[in-house]
Amino acid sequence: MPRRDGISMSVIRRMPRYYRYLSHLEQTGVTRISSKELSERMGLTASQIRQDLNCFGGFGQQGYGYIVSELRKEIGNILGLQNTHKAVVLGSGHLGQAVSAYLKFETKGFQLIGMFDNNPAIIGTSTLCDLIVTDVAQLEEFCQQHKPTMAVLCIPLQAAAELVERLYGLGIRTFWNFSHFDILRQYPDVTVESVHLSDSLMTLCYLMNENPGSAAKPLRF
Repeated sequence: MPRRDGISMSVIRRMPRYYRYLSHLEQTGVTRISSKELSERMGLTASQIRQDLNCFGGFGQQGYGYIVSELRKEIGNILGLQNTHKAVVLGSGHLGQAVSAYLKFETKGFQLIGMFDNNPAIIGTSTLCDLIVTDVAQLEEFCQQHKPTMAVLCIPLQAAAELVERLYGLGIRTFWNFSHFDILRQYPDVTVESVHLSDSLMTLCYLMNENPGSAAKPLRF
């Protein structure tokens, strides 16, 4: 599907949420839903939903609503979930294992083809997602042979600069970045989605501080 310029990131970031809600509705037997009903479930306005979808051509019929299965499929096509971009994971520790084991890459537009680490204790002996963890020293040989286009960085910040340089030199221009390394600052031509779990946790802490009633009361013994 061709790229649509001018669509804000806030709209794009809502599309996976629509896809997730619609998938749940389909699984529970809901076949048709109005923008008003969908807005009530998602905590958005019906107008916002219609505006978001109109960025991609608009779907549904006035007075009839959306056919859930068709809208879910259309949003999947917009997101490109039918693709199989080859991906590798750098860092097969606890985070790398969790990301690899619990996220179904194949349903989200990617094919996980390799996992790497520098820890002798897990290289060659630990298997994740039917993949044997490979020594990161073999990264160049592997990438030249299998040609991945995306890298998942589950590595410490201090290791990221050197590994990103190697990956960039191998032609990889897309990163799912858990490392906190600012890739765009050094490589402005790449595509990066950075995930900061600590930021999310600190945000939750702030919200609890602002709303003390949401925090559980301590137990008294």
